[in-house]
Amino acid sequence: MLLAIDVGNTNAKFALFRGSDLLARWRIATDDRRTADEYMVWLDQLMRIEGHARGDVDAVIISTVVPRALHNLQLLAHKYFGVEALVAGRGAVGWGIALKVDEPQAVGADRAVNAISAQAVEPGKDKLVISFGTATTFDHIGPDGAYRGGIIAPGVNLSLEALVAAAAKLPRIAIEAPANPSVIGRTTESQMLIGVYWGYVAMIEGLIARMKAEVGKPMTVIATGGLATLFQEQAHLFDRIEPDLTLNGLMHLYAKQNGQK
Repeated sequence: MLLAIDVGNTNAKFALFRGSDLLARWRIATDDRRTADEYMVWLDQLMRIEGHARGDVDAVIISTVVPRALHNLQLLAHKYFGVEALVAGRGAVGWGIALKVDEPQAVGADRAVNAISAQAVEPGKDKLVISFGTATTFDHIGPDGAYRGGIIAPGVNLSLEALVAAAAKLPRIAIEAPANPSVIGRTTESQMLIGVYWGYVAMIEGLIARMKAEVGKPMTVIATGGLATLFQEQAHLFDRIEPDLTLNGLMHLYAKQNGQK
């Protein structure tokens, strides 16, 4: 089995694949101080709960936007699974897609992996991939799978945290869809929720429209990340939601590296 690890700024996701089948997935808060031993104690218990054994894993692939977390994950692969981890975008593990931007070396590993995954689900079409994380990113993937650039915006939770931190009297609220479509709030909390939710919807709609107009061709809008479903519930912004887009991208990258389809 393949253990795929995607480390974001907020969470690290782990998944087990047998071929192209995703068998199990887990997440843990990103902490670049976490040791290989700590990862294994946590992971071993979860694998057992799902009916998998450590010895079932014969390959590991890692994608990370947190460079300091990499060493301990490589050590995890070596010490506990007896394999040398492949690191997406490094060494012999090329992307297999063109990065048609001015600074290809600066493209985040997660965005390149998402491009690989998006091409697998919508080959031959222009795609707009929206990823909801610490930042919200909008990426144009060409019909040939090439990464052609995109947009980086503050993530929803990051925006809300900044608002609460800067305004002493504003309460901390949870991100959720407003109870009704009104954009005139009657309480402080409802006004904050409207501003965050519908304000973000307006930003997404506007950036989708601008990117489609600039590309000048139909685009399939693919969303990933935990908040994608929340926005789709009331705003219907996306053509499809792929919760495991990044993890599946790592699976496809590993398959390409090993000459598999």
